[in-house]
Amino acid sequence: MRILLTLAALGCVLFPALVLAQGKAEQAAQVDYAGFRGLTAEVDAYRAQRLVTLAEFQRMAREANTIILDARSADAYAEGHIAGAINVPFTDFTDASLRAALRDPNARILIYCNNNFSNNARPVVLKRVELALNIQTFINLYGYGYRNVYELAQVVDFNDPAVRWVRG
Repeated sequence: MRILLTLAALGCVLFPALVLAQGKAEQAAQVDYAGFRGLTAEVDAYRAQRLVTLAEFQRMAREANTIILDARSADAYAEGHIAGAINVPFTDFTDASLRAALRDPNARILIYCNNNFSNNARPVVLKRVELALNIQTFINLYGYGYRNVYELAQVVDFNDPAVRWVRG
């Protein structure tokens, strides 16, 4: 009898710990840093071949089945953006939101961010160089299956008429 009581008491202590450990394992499975590192390594060489000048960016923007994607906040987009750009804030990227906005996974997608502009004024205040939104946007689009992505590689003044900046 004493053994059964000891086992029962031990079970009362261990069972909640096992449930807690299982819950933490399930939560951790929703965050895969090693997978992210692998994805960024895969994207590295691919992205290097997809950096374009402003002239190339604007030429591509005029071609069929091309989308200019502005992944900045909705507020920043409303204050100003490149003409023709659509806005899907980076924080809203999901399979569903990207599919709804971009529709064709084979469409050419052109991206830019605050760090493409020399102005460093609202609505394009510079980010830290290593954290520029282009990097996360490119990696995430690639990870979500959008491979026809090109990134503006130049730093330009949004007041330059060639940029085709629209003020909100």
